[in-house]
Amino acid sequence: MNVEQIFENNQKWIAQKLENNPQYFDQLSLGQTPEFLYIGCSDSRVSAEDLMGLKPGQVFVHRNIANMVPNTDLNSMSVINYAVEHLHVNHIVVCGHYGCGGVKAAMQQSDLGILNPWLRNIRDVYRIHKRELNSIENEEERYRRLIELNVQEQCINIIKTAEVQKAIQTRGLTVYGWIFDLHTGKLIDLEIDFKDILKGITEIYKITS
Repeated sequence: MNVEQIFENNQKWIAQKLENNPQYFDQLSLGQTPEFLYIGCSDSRVSAEDLMGLKPGQVFVHRNIANMVPNTDLNSMSVINYAVEHLHVNHIVVCGHYGCGGVKAAMQQSDLGILNPWLRNIRDVYRIHKRELNSIENEEERYRRLIELNVQEQCINIIKTAEVQKAIQTRGLTVYGWIFDLHTGKLIDLEIDFKDILKGITEIYKITS
């Protein structure tokens, strides 16, 4: 596909939207009031709005390699702050996916240059859960489990932030960990108990009173 085709597709998309709703772009330009902040992987096969069945304006999206939320990443920290403090989202989702190339790369003992610092965050997840992961003999099953545990740890990283802790207390904000299965198209809820996590880490990470 060449670039010219993209602009042709854009014109067709505009015509389709206006045919269904002549006020579509007028309404779209009024602003956004998303209920969800979605933190997902940059993988080109995974589209947040499509897999959630939501429309533009309903989900605020942040994507990076392997859906990471490291506390040193000002990009993800700024997105969380803006979504919680200014857009007032009530739900934060970390969505990983089976077949994640970032997690797969982190499992290899290879020097990947500029990717090394980013992948180190995933390797830290492996270190935290080393006993469980090393007990899984099947490599593919171990890979899938690391993807799940990575989502869990990113949810914990979100819960550590001051604005999220405040929003949990004041308006009942909820944090979710999901997996998208590329083979079936299904969303899988890991049923992460974020309140129990917050309770467990309060002694060290509690910021708000």
